[in-house]
Amino acid sequence: MENPEAKTLGVGMVGYAFMGAAHSQGWRTVGRVFDLPARPAMSAVCGRDADAVRAAADRHGWAAAETDWRALIARDDVQVVDVCTPGDSHAEIAIAALEAGKHVLCEKPLANSVAEAEAMVQAARRARERGQVAMVGFNYRRAPAIAYARRMVADGRIGVLRHVRVTYLQDWIVDPEFPLVWRLRREYAGSGALGDLGSHIVDLAQHLAGERLIGVSALTETFIRERPLPAGAVAGLGGAGAGGAARGPVTVDDAALFTGRFGSGAVASFEASRFAAGRKNSLRIELNGDRGSLAFDLERLNELSFHDHTEPAVDSGFRRILVTEPEHPYLEGWWPPGHALGYEHTFVHQARDMVFAIADGTGPEPSFEDGLQVQRVLAAVEESAEKNCVYTPVPV
Repeated sequence: MENPEAKTLGVGMVGYAFMGAAHSQGWRTVGRVFDLPARPAMSAVCGRDADAVRAAADRHGWAAAETDWRALIARDDVQVVDVCTPGDSHAEIAIAALEAGKHVLCEKPLANSVAEAEAMVQAARRARERGQVAMVGFNYRRAPAIAYARRMVADGRIGVLRHVRVTYLQDWIVDPEFPLVWRLRREYAGSGALGDLGSHIVDLAQHLAGERLIGVSALTETFIRERPLPAGAVAGLGGAGAGGAARGPVTVDDAALFTGRFGSGAVASFEASRFAAGRKNSLRIELNGDRGSLAFDLERLNELSFHDHTEPAVDSGFRRILVTEPEHPYLEGWWPPGHALGYEHTFVHQARDMVFAIADGTGPEPSFEDGLQVQRVLAAVEESAEKNCVYTPVPV
């Protein structure tokens, strides 16, 4: 609930498309749901197209619109910079914002390369000494069921971890005539399904396990290697295809599969694909320990499956936990038990945690260091796939 006496915390957001709309929902709603130590104000949103960004500002509730992210950072009414752009600009914008004295929330993956992510971490560490915070936006951590699963693992409910298996499957580029959008070009996206989907599942696996991956073995594949250029695309990206339509090369992976090992000796398997026909946004994770198992399915967002292996076999099996009680993470601000939450609520919770981290002066989670660790795993996966060998990510 909004506290009229709370200090105002001005937010400026760079980017206004899919993720921008989701982040806007979070900032617009958070103060109406949770008691916050500071009151977020949606000061300005930024995009290159003046008409489009003004329309987005009006639609989503931003007070002003900018067409230059440097101008947004310079605004006196902006204390938090929220970066929702493609990965190729994350480092430049985030570092500039931190050096200007702003707090920063940056969408995942943190950057397009380990070198960029390392530079962002160094900027965040310098900023931390000045009282600023920097957080990377792995929103699925903020699903109440995931947050509760982390608590259960930490409390020893599944015992010693043995296995983690994760899949994240979509199908939006199965059609070979789907255009060559920015997510299919390495210079903008860094990688394909690996960075877009794989970053989420690497972060979730490490977060829920409470430990880091120390080695991976991988393969990647690009199924459609050339696609039609989108309307208005810059010429020179490729040649003409059937019927004379301009086409360009796909320079990222369509699917990535890899296995991993944690420091404790637990093993993991990962699959990220945008070619799984019929799977729209299917994320599933299961953890097996010597005392039990936990499973989560994003399509059943408010539920956990839990098996207690210490129970007698005649009564044992997976049971459903409906994560909608007031005692569950984040649920104190929402509806009565049994009333389900959705995808957009993860962004409300993300905004909540960012505000509290700023007010408390504590390091937010996931930090830029966490984002760098994920980036190193992604780089290790690419290295392994390229060389067809086991490759160990360098520790933070």
